[in-house]
Amino acid sequence: MQTGQLWDIFCTVIDNHGDLGVCWRLTRQLRDAGQRVRLWVDDASALAWMAPTAHQEPGIEVRPWADASQASTLQALPPADVWVEAFGCDIPEALVAHAVATRAEQPRWINLEYLSAEDWVPRMHQLPSPIMSSPAKGWTKTFFYPGFTPDTGGLLREADLLARQQRFDRMAWREQHAPNLPPNGLLISLFCYEPAALPQLLAQLVGTPHHLLVTPGRPLAAVQQALASMAEQPNWSALPYTDQNGFDEMLWACDLNFVRGEDSLVRALWAGQPFIWHIYPQDDNAHHAKLEAFLNCIQAPESLRKAQRVWNGVEAREWPVIDSNLLADWSTSTQAARQSLFQQHDLVRQLIVHVANTASTD
Repeated sequence: MQTGQLWDIFCTVIDNHGDLGVCWRLTRQLRDAGQRVRLWVDDASALAWMAPTAHQEPGIEVRPWADASQASTLQALPPADVWVEAFGCDIPEALVAHAVATRAEQPRWINLEYLSAEDWVPRMHQLPSPIMSSPAKGWTKTFFYPGFTPDTGGLLREADLLARQQRFDRMAWREQHAPNLPPNGLLISLFCYEPAALPQLLAQLVGTPHHLLVTPGRPLAAVQQALASMAEQPNWSALPYTDQNGFDEMLWACDLNFVRGEDSLVRALWAGQPFIWHIYPQDDNAHHAKLEAFLNCIQAPESLRKAQRVWNGVEAREWPVIDSNLLADWSTSTQAARQSLFQQHDLVRQLIVHVANTASTD
Protein backbone atom coordinates (compact mmCIF):
# COMPACT_ATOMS: atom_id res chain seq x y z
CA MET A 1 0.00 0.00 0.00
CA GLN A 2 1.31 3.44 -0.97
CA THR A 3 0.83 5.58 2.14
CA GLY A 4 3.85 7.85 1.74
CA GLN A 5 4.21 11.17 0.04
CA LEU A 6 3.50 12.02 -3.59
CA TRP A 7 6.63 12.57 -5.69
CA ASP A 8 6.84 14.21 -9.12
CA ILE A 9 9.94 13.06 -11.04
CA PHE A 10 10.80 15.04 -14.17
CA CYS A 11 12.87 13.44 -16.93
CA THR A 12 13.89 14.71 -20.35
CA VAL A 13 15.38 12.02 -22.57
CA ILE A 14 18.59 13.28 -24.15
CA ASP A 15 20.02 10.09 -25.65
CA ASN A 16 21.14 6.55 -24.91
CA HIS A 17 18.26 5.69 -22.55
CA GLY A 18 20.39 6.19 -19.42
CA ASP A 19 18.47 9.18 -18.11
CA LEU A 20 15.14 7.38 -18.41
CA GLY A 21 16.73 4.20 -17.01
CA VAL A 22 17.83 5.99 -13.85
CA CYS A 23 14.48 7.77 -13.49
CA TRP A 24 12.52 4.55 -13.89
CA ARG A 25 14.64 2.78 -11.29
CA LEU A 26 14.14 5.74 -8.95
CA THR A 27 10.40 5.73 -9.61
CA ARG A 28 10.05 2.01 -9.00
CA GLN A 29 12.19 2.00 -5.86
CA LEU A 30 10.35 4.96 -4.34
CA ARG A 31 7.07 3.14 -4.97
CA ASP A 32 8.48 -0.04 -3.39
CA ALA A 33 9.40 2.07 -0.35
CA GLY A 34 5.73 3.07 0.05
CA GLN A 35 5.77 6.39 -1.82
CA ARG A 36 3.44 7.45 -4.65
CA VAL A 37 5.16 8.62 -7.82
CA ARG A 38 4.33 10.49 -11.02
CA LEU A 39 7.00 10.24 -13.70
CA TRP A 40 6.83 13.11 -16.19
CA VAL A 41 8.83 12.24 -19.31
CA ASP A 42 9.06 13.80 -22.77
CA ASP A 43 9.74 10.48 -24.54
CA ALA A 44 8.55 7.33 -22.80
CA SER A 45 8.95 5.08 -25.85
CA ALA A 46 11.93 3.16 -24.39
CA LEU A 47 9.76 2.01 -21.48
CA ALA A 48 8.11 -0.38 -23.94
CA TRP A 49 11.15 -2.68 -23.59
CA MET A 50 12.85 -1.26 -20.50
CA ALA A 51 9.76 -1.60 -18.29
CA PRO A 52 6.89 -3.18 -20.27
CA THR A 53 4.44 -2.92 -17.35
CA ALA A 54 5.29 0.71 -16.50
CA HIS A 55 1.85 2.05 -17.38
CA GLN A 56 0.08 -0.58 -15.26
CA GLU A 57 2.25 -0.38 -12.13
CA PRO A 58 0.29 0.37 -8.94
CA GLY A 59 1.42 3.50 -7.15
CA ILE A 60 3.01 4.89 -10.34
CA GLU A 61 1.73 7.23 -13.03
CA VAL A 62 3.71 7.81 -16.22
CA ARG A 63 2.59 11.15 -17.62
CA PRO A 64 3.49 12.92 -20.88
CA TRP A 65 5.72 15.95 -20.42
CA ALA A 66 3.32 18.11 -22.43
CA ASP A 67 0.56 17.52 -19.85
CA ALA A 68 2.56 19.56 -17.34
CA SER A 69 1.79 22.65 -19.40
CA GLN A 70 -1.96 22.02 -19.66
CA ALA A 71 -4.01 24.07 -17.21
CA SER A 72 -6.87 21.57 -17.16
CA THR A 73 -4.49 18.74 -16.28
CA LEU A 74 -2.77 20.68 -13.53
CA GLN A 75 -6.07 21.70 -11.96
CA ALA A 76 -7.26 18.09 -11.84
CA LEU A 77 -4.13 16.62 -10.29
CA PRO A 78 -3.35 16.55 -6.57
CA PRO A 79 -0.25 18.61 -5.74
CA ALA A 80 2.99 16.69 -5.19
CA ASP A 81 4.86 16.82 -1.91
CA VAL A 82 8.24 16.46 -3.64
CA TRP A 83 9.64 17.58 -6.99
CA VAL A 84 12.71 15.84 -8.41
CA GLU A 85 14.46 17.41 -11.40
CA ALA A 86 16.59 14.66 -12.91
CA PHE A 87 19.95 15.67 -14.35
CA GLY A 88 19.31 19.40 -14.44
CA CYS A 89 16.16 19.36 -16.54
CA ASP A 90 13.84 22.34 -16.07
CA ILE A 91 10.36 21.73 -14.68
CA PRO A 92 7.78 23.18 -17.11
CA GLU A 93 7.13 26.79 -16.15
CA ALA A 94 3.35 26.34 -16.33
CA LEU A 95 3.49 23.68 -13.62
CA VAL A 96 5.70 25.85 -11.43
CA ALA A 97 3.44 28.88 -11.91
CA HIS A 98 0.36 26.79 -11.06
CA ALA A 99 2.03 25.59 -7.85
CA VAL A 100 3.00 29.12 -6.84
CA ALA A 101 -0.56 30.33 -7.41
CA THR A 102 -2.36 27.50 -5.63
CA ARG A 103 -0.09 26.35 -2.79
CA ALA A 104 0.55 27.83 0.61
CA GLU A 105 4.11 26.46 0.68
CA GLN A 106 6.53 25.07 -1.86
CA PRO A 107 7.10 21.35 -2.36
CA ARG A 108 10.45 19.82 -1.39
CA TRP A 109 12.38 20.64 -4.57
CA ILE A 110 15.35 18.39 -5.36
CA ASN A 111 17.80 18.69 -8.23
CA LEU A 112 19.10 15.14 -8.66
CA GLU A 113 22.55 15.46 -10.20
CA TYR A 114 24.81 13.19 -12.23
CA LEU A 115 26.91 10.51 -10.55
CA SER A 116 30.58 11.20 -9.94
CA ALA A 117 33.35 10.06 -7.61
CA GLU A 118 35.17 13.41 -7.77
CA ASP A 119 36.17 14.95 -4.46
CA TRP A 120 33.96 18.04 -4.84
CA VAL A 121 30.76 15.96 -4.77
CA PRO A 122 30.47 15.66 -0.95
CA ARG A 123 30.94 19.43 -0.63
CA MET A 124 28.07 20.13 -3.05
CA HIS A 125 25.71 17.45 -1.77
CA GLN A 126 22.52 18.87 -0.18
CA LEU A 127 23.50 22.50 -0.73
CA PRO A 128 20.46 24.80 -1.08
CA SER A 129 19.95 26.85 -4.22
CA PRO A 130 17.58 29.84 -3.92
CA ILE A 131 15.42 30.52 -6.97
CA MET A 132 16.31 34.03 -8.13
CA SER A 133 13.87 34.40 -11.02
CA SER A 134 10.85 32.71 -12.66
CA PRO A 135 7.43 32.36 -11.00
CA ALA A 136 9.09 30.46 -8.13
CA LYS A 137 11.35 33.35 -7.11
CA GLY A 138 11.96 33.08 -3.38
CA TRP A 139 11.61 29.30 -3.28
CA THR A 140 14.59 26.99 -2.79
CA LYS A 141 15.75 23.76 -4.37
CA THR A 142 18.39 21.38 -3.02
CA PHE A 143 21.22 19.76 -4.95
CA PHE A 144 21.31 16.01 -4.31
CA TYR A 145 24.36 14.12 -5.53
CA PRO A 146 24.51 10.35 -5.88
CA GLY A 147 27.92 9.03 -4.95
CA PHE A 148 30.19 6.29 -3.70
CA THR A 149 30.94 7.52 -0.17
CA PRO A 150 28.81 7.91 2.99
CA ASP A 151 28.87 11.72 2.71
CA THR A 152 27.02 11.64 -0.63
CA GLY A 153 23.53 10.56 -1.66
CA GLY A 154 24.52 6.94 -2.33
CA LEU A 155 23.45 4.70 -5.21
CA LEU A 156 20.17 3.25 -6.41
CA ARG A 157 19.78 -0.26 -5.00
CA GLU A 158 16.65 -2.37 -4.68
CA ALA A 159 15.83 -3.83 -1.28
CA ASP A 160 15.56 -7.32 -2.78
CA LEU A 161 18.68 -7.14 -4.96
CA LEU A 162 20.72 -9.72 -3.04
CA ALA A 163 17.80 -12.12 -2.86
CA ARG A 164 17.29 -11.87 -6.63
CA GLN A 165 20.95 -12.54 -7.27
CA GLN A 166 20.92 -15.58 -5.00
CA ARG A 167 17.90 -17.05 -6.81
CA PHE A 168 19.42 -16.48 -10.26
CA ASP A 169 20.32 -19.63 -12.22
CA ARG A 170 23.57 -18.52 -13.83
CA MET A 171 24.31 -21.76 -15.65
CA ALA A 172 20.83 -21.94 -17.19
CA TRP A 173 21.20 -18.38 -18.49
CA ARG A 174 24.58 -19.14 -20.03
CA GLU A 175 23.33 -22.34 -21.66
CA GLN A 176 20.41 -20.42 -23.19
CA HIS A 177 22.44 -17.52 -24.58
CA ALA A 178 25.75 -19.22 -25.42
CA PRO A 179 24.96 -22.94 -25.70
CA ASN A 180 28.23 -23.81 -27.42
CA LEU A 181 30.53 -22.05 -24.98
CA PRO A 182 33.29 -24.51 -23.97
CA PRO A 183 34.33 -24.86 -20.31
CA ASN A 184 37.44 -22.75 -20.88
CA GLY A 185 35.56 -20.02 -22.74
CA LEU A 186 34.74 -16.63 -21.25
CA LEU A 187 31.31 -15.08 -21.71
CA ILE A 188 31.62 -11.34 -22.33
CA SER A 189 28.85 -8.72 -22.61
CA LEU A 190 29.28 -5.53 -24.63
CA PHE A 191 27.31 -2.36 -23.89
CA CYS A 192 29.29 0.64 -25.17
CA TYR A 193 29.36 3.72 -27.38
CA GLU A 194 32.07 3.59 -30.11
CA PRO A 195 35.33 2.87 -28.24
CA ALA A 196 38.57 3.26 -30.16
CA ALA A 197 39.84 -0.08 -28.82
CA LEU A 198 36.85 -2.11 -30.03
CA PRO A 199 38.63 -3.41 -33.18
CA GLN A 200 41.51 -4.58 -30.98
CA LEU A 201 39.15 -6.45 -28.69
CA LEU A 202 37.36 -8.14 -31.59
CA ALA A 203 40.63 -9.13 -33.24
CA GLN A 204 41.92 -10.55 -29.97
CA LEU A 205 38.82 -12.74 -29.57
CA VAL A 206 39.26 -14.36 -33.01
CA GLY A 207 40.29 -18.00 -32.63
CA THR A 208 39.55 -18.10 -28.89
CA PRO A 209 36.79 -20.11 -27.18
CA HIS A 210 35.31 -16.90 -25.76
CA HIS A 211 31.86 -15.63 -26.78
CA LEU A 212 30.82 -11.98 -27.07
CA LEU A 213 27.21 -10.95 -26.40
CA VAL A 214 26.42 -7.65 -28.11
CA THR A 215 23.56 -5.47 -26.89
CA PRO A 216 21.33 -3.66 -29.44
CA GLY A 217 21.65 -0.11 -30.70
CA ARG A 218 25.01 1.64 -30.80
CA PRO A 219 27.02 -1.38 -29.57
CA LEU A 220 25.69 -3.60 -32.34
CA ALA A 221 26.26 -0.93 -34.98
CA ALA A 222 29.84 -0.39 -33.77
CA VAL A 223 30.59 -4.12 -33.84
CA GLN A 224 29.13 -4.57 -37.31
CA GLN A 225 31.19 -1.67 -38.63
CA ALA A 226 34.40 -3.06 -37.11
CA LEU A 227 33.74 -6.60 -38.35
CA ALA A 228 33.22 -5.38 -41.91
CA SER A 229 36.98 -4.91 -42.29
CA MET A 230 38.00 -8.18 -40.59
CA ALA A 231 38.80 -11.33 -42.55
CA GLU A 232 37.88 -13.56 -39.60
CA GLN A 233 35.24 -13.05 -36.97
CA PRO A 234 35.16 -13.94 -33.27
CA ASN A 235 32.37 -15.95 -31.68
CA TRP A 236 29.60 -13.45 -31.07
CA SER A 237 25.85 -13.03 -31.08
CA ALA A 238 23.42 -10.13 -30.88
CA LEU A 239 21.05 -9.77 -27.95
CA PRO A 240 17.54 -8.26 -28.18
CA TYR A 241 16.41 -5.32 -26.09
CA THR A 242 15.55 -6.43 -22.57
CA ASP A 243 13.95 -4.99 -19.47
CA GLN A 244 16.05 -3.81 -16.53
CA ASN A 245 15.87 -7.12 -14.68
CA GLY A 246 17.02 -8.90 -17.83
CA PHE A 247 19.96 -6.52 -18.14
CA ASP A 248 20.96 -7.32 -14.56
CA GLU A 249 20.83 -11.03 -15.30
CA MET A 250 23.16 -10.57 -18.27
CA LEU A 251 25.69 -8.83 -16.02
CA TRP A 252 25.40 -11.56 -13.39
CA ALA A 253 25.91 -14.32 -15.96
CA CYS A 254 28.96 -12.97 -17.79
CA ASP A 255 32.63 -13.27 -16.82
CA LEU A 256 33.40 -9.74 -18.06
CA ASN A 257 31.02 -6.86 -18.69
CA PHE A 258 31.60 -3.77 -20.80
CA VAL A 259 29.17 -1.09 -19.62
CA ARG A 260 28.60 2.56 -20.40
CA GLY A 261 27.14 5.70 -18.85
CA GLU A 262 25.76 5.97 -15.33
CA ASP A 263 22.98 3.43 -14.85
CA SER A 264 24.85 0.39 -16.14
CA LEU A 265 27.99 1.34 -14.19
CA VAL A 266 26.03 1.02 -10.95
CA ARG A 267 24.47 -2.25 -12.11
CA ALA A 268 27.93 -3.61 -12.95
CA LEU A 269 29.12 -2.77 -9.45
CA TRP A 270 26.17 -4.60 -7.89
CA ALA A 271 26.77 -7.57 -10.23
CA GLY A 272 30.23 -7.98 -8.73
CA GLN A 273 31.81 -9.25 -11.96
CA PRO A 274 34.89 -7.67 -13.58
CA PHE A 275 33.88 -4.79 -15.84
CA ILE A 276 35.16 -2.05 -18.11
CA TRP A 277 33.33 1.28 -18.01
CA HIS A 278 32.87 3.40 -21.12
CA ILE A 279 32.29 6.82 -19.61
CA TYR A 280 30.14 9.27 -21.55
CA PRO A 281 32.64 11.32 -23.61
CA GLN A 282 32.65 15.10 -23.27
CA ASP A 283 34.12 17.55 -25.77
CA ASP A 284 36.44 19.18 -23.24
CA ASN A 285 37.68 15.79 -21.96
CA ALA A 286 36.22 16.48 -18.52
CA HIS A 287 35.32 12.77 -18.43
CA HIS A 288 39.01 11.90 -18.07
CA ALA A 289 39.17 13.31 -14.54
CA LYS A 290 35.83 11.69 -13.75
CA LEU A 291 37.17 8.31 -14.86
CA GLU A 292 40.33 8.65 -12.78
CA ALA A 293 38.31 9.63 -9.71
CA PHE A 294 36.20 6.50 -10.08
CA LEU A 295 39.26 4.26 -10.53
CA ASN A 296 40.74 5.75 -7.37
CA CYS A 297 37.45 5.23 -5.55
CA ILE A 298 37.40 1.49 -6.24
CA GLN A 299 41.18 1.19 -5.73
CA ALA A 300 41.56 -0.32 -9.19
CA PRO A 301 44.75 -2.28 -9.85
CA GLU A 302 47.16 -0.85 -12.41
CA SER A 303 46.17 -3.40 -15.05
CA LEU A 304 42.54 -2.29 -14.82
CA ARG A 305 43.49 1.38 -14.89
CA LYS A 306 45.44 0.88 -18.10
CA ALA A 307 42.62 -1.06 -19.73
CA GLN A 308 40.05 1.56 -18.74
CA ARG A 309 42.20 4.35 -20.18
CA VAL A 310 42.72 2.51 -23.47
CA TRP A 311 39.01 1.67 -23.80
CA ASN A 312 38.08 5.29 -23.19
CA GLY A 313 40.70 6.69 -25.55
CA VAL A 314 42.66 8.41 -22.77
CA GLU A 315 45.82 6.50 -23.72
CA ALA A 316 46.83 5.00 -27.06
CA ARG A 317 48.16 1.70 -25.75
CA GLU A 318 47.69 -1.84 -26.94
CA TRP A 319 44.54 -3.48 -25.58
CA PRO A 320 45.49 -6.09 -22.93
CA VAL A 321 45.00 -9.81 -23.47
CA ILE A 322 41.87 -10.87 -21.60
CA ASP A 323 42.38 -14.10 -19.67
CA SER A 324 41.26 -15.63 -16.38
CA ASN A 325 44.30 -14.34 -14.47
CA LEU A 326 43.66 -10.76 -15.51
CA LEU A 327 39.96 -11.04 -14.67
CA ALA A 328 40.79 -12.45 -11.24
CA ASP A 329 42.89 -9.35 -10.58
CA TRP A 330 40.06 -7.05 -11.69
CA SER A 331 37.47 -9.03 -9.74
CA THR A 332 39.24 -8.37 -6.44
CA SER A 333 38.72 -4.61 -6.63
CA THR A 334 35.14 -4.97 -7.91
CA GLN A 335 34.16 -7.28 -5.07
CA ALA A 336 35.81 -5.04 -2.46
CA ALA A 337 34.03 -1.97 -3.82
CA ARG A 338 30.72 -3.81 -3.92
CA GLN A 339 31.06 -4.95 -0.32
CA SER A 340 31.91 -1.44 0.84
CA LEU A 341 29.01 0.12 -1.08
CA PHE A 342 26.54 -2.36 0.39
CA GLN A 343 27.37 -0.97 3.83
CA GLN A 344 26.13 2.49 2.81
CA HIS A 345 22.57 3.75 2.67
CA ASP A 346 21.03 3.66 -0.79
CA LEU A 347 19.85 6.73 -2.71
CA VAL A 348 16.11 6.22 -2.20
CA ARG A 349 16.44 5.83 1.56
CA GLN A 350 18.55 8.98 1.74
CA LEU A 351 16.06 10.94 -0.37
CA ILE A 352 13.16 9.91 1.86
CA VAL A 353 15.10 10.80 5.02
CA HIS A 354 16.15 14.13 3.54
CA VAL A 355 12.56 15.03 2.68
CA ALA A 356 11.36 14.00 6.14
CA ASN A 357 14.10 16.01 7.86
CA THR A 358 13.49 19.17 5.83
CA ALA A 359 9.77 18.92 6.49
CA SER A 360 10.35 18.62 10.24
CA THR A 361 12.49 21.78 10.33
CA ASP A 362 9.97 24.04 8.57
